[in-house]
Amino acid sequence: MSKSSNFLLFLIPALIWGSTWFVITFQLDEVDPLVSVSYRFLIGGAILLLYALVRKLPLKFTWQQHLRALQQGVLLFGINYWLVYISEQTLTSGLVAVAFSSIVFFNIVFGALFFKANINRRVVFGAILGFLGTVLIYKAEFASFKSSPEYLIAVVFALSSVMFASLGNITSAINQKNGMPVIQTVAYGMIYGAISMGCIAFVLGKPFMIDTSFEYLASLAYLSVFGSIIAFTTYLTLIGRIGADKAAYTIVFVPIIAIIISAVFEDYPLDLYAILGMALIIIANVVALLKKV
Repeated sequence: MSKSSNFLLFLIPALIWGSTWFVITFQLDEVDPLVSVSYRFLIGGAILLLYALVRKLPLKFTWQQHLRALQQGVLLFGINYWLVYISEQTLTSGLVAVAFSSIVFFNIVFGALFFKANINRRVVFGAILGFLGTVLIYKAEFASFKSSPEYLIAVVFALSSVMFASLGNITSAINQKNGMPVIQTVAYGMIYGAISMGCIAFVLGKPFMIDTSFEYLASLAYLSVFGSIIAFTTYLTLIGRIGADKAAYTIVFVPIIAIIISAVFEDYPLDLYAILGMALIIIANVVALLKKV
């Protein structure tokens, strides 16, 4: 468990998830988001199960382990994404990204509650710097924020999605602590998450259709393989090594990648506030992580 390997586990999901904000835009046309997310994690889970079979990894879980994988899947690959898409119907992706940077605080609190972990002042200080940096990056979107009931409800959904994602992180840490293997647990969890999303879509009367355009299929493949399998397995492995509170800085780093991609492909203006925000996030990661991994 060297520093270099932990750094790669930190960098890989940050780069991938930073790009998924842009890639997801190709999913929001004909197919309902609930259905698209169900497809995404069903494909991701199936590929991981196939990989486990080829590698002859043990797939036999006790019913208690399946329940824990179900809990992880529903929290991390189900309710979390459902609430994200609901909030993004009203809020811009930037505001949702700001909300998600607060996962650091949720992980600190839940880590203290479930693991009796001490709340490290360096981690809290880094979390505050990272959050302030993200706010600066999306300053223009905050300026257009409307204090209407619709917007306030969307903010509640966004923050609730972060809470469920954090609980999913903590569940993963507990599962790893109990000896459950990352790849197989993520595989089962993704399938359980996909089924939960599919059930919600069915109850809400969403049509299960497929968009055969290249943009939709290519983005679905990218989100399934890179955004789901590779990003989540590396991130959850990192949680098992350094803890959920410090691993969550991967999420804080994501807006930097997202903003660079937006500047290249969507003509996002890199003004002084955005540059200062990115600098603060980098400093936050150095303060909280460099001497901890």
